[in-house]
Amino acid sequence: MTKPRNVLTPDALAMLQNIATVGSFAAAARSMNMVPSALTYRVRQMEDALDVLLFDRSTRQAQLTSAGAELLHEGSRLLKEIESLANRVKRVATGWESQITIAVDTIICPDVVMELCESFFSQSPPTRIRLRDETLAGTLEALTSGQADLAIGLVKPDASSDLGILSKPLGSVRFVYAVAPQHPLAEAPEPLNDETLKKHRAVAVADSVQSGQGITIGLIEGQDVFTVASMQAKLEGQLRGLGGGYLPYSIAGKYIAAGKLIAKKTQHPPRQGYVHYAWRSPQASRHGRALQWWLDQLEQPRTRAALLQKTTHNGDTPA
Repeated sequence: MTKPRNVLTPDALAMLQNIATVGSFAAAARSMNMVPSALTYRVRQMEDALDVLLFDRSTRQAQLTSAGAELLHEGSRLLKEIESLANRVKRVATGWESQITIAVDTIICPDVVMELCESFFSQSPPTRIRLRDETLAGTLEALTSGQADLAIGLVKPDASSDLGILSKPLGSVRFVYAVAPQHPLAEAPEPLNDETLKKHRAVAVADSVQSGQGITIGLIEGQDVFTVASMQAKLEGQLRGLGGGYLPYSIAGKYIAAGKLIAKKTQHPPRQGYVHYAWRSPQASRHGRALQWWLDQLEQPRTRAALLQKTTHNGDTPA
């Protein structure tokens, strides 16, 4: 008797998929440029090797038996694993990763990230990209936990080198305390002290960290807080007068100029934050080509400025 492993080939499993999809042996044979008798013979070989019936032949339609359905289910998984293996082999041969995951803090301009992705994909690389929206400590956690290969917008890049994390400065971010014109603090005398701020709700971005303690910035103990998921949602909340809080000037500036937000001085010195980008160091001596492409882009001052929604010295928005 023929052994199952001799007949359960990728071609045979793909043939089963085809029969089940088109619903008949004759149609499947036509689509595969085979004579029906040859296709039927191959199916019977598989059935003999497994000692089961894969198709119910009591009807004119090619209906899978329960055993055939199980074989097709597991066969589909095996075909995907074979394809994945082929991609991994290709990655090793060409130096391109099959996939890289990039954790992007919500302080980073999403439009510029998409422009970078567009530029990357224009080269038709064999690498898939997965983007993760993160905030504060969650951005670093995605990297240190192995869920991301690159993180952009780290507030605190103080990861141990023992974790294989490397980082570089992305740039500085100037923050401004702002409220909507209709907010009670809009007309309050300056500078605003903590006791005054404490009486009013703050809008804050939630830290996306999954384990350990998250980072809290610009909040006063005992203050009512409206927590949102992203910097864009925080901006929207403050524009609607749902609370006050610190916003990057690069994001809030145009709304302040238009009178949709009011910048207020507080008793604290103007806030200046520094953000970084970081990546997992390669196990081998060199990075994969996809990660190296992103690192090369991040070395460019115009790219870093654009990601932080800054302008160049001549006033143009970086591309």
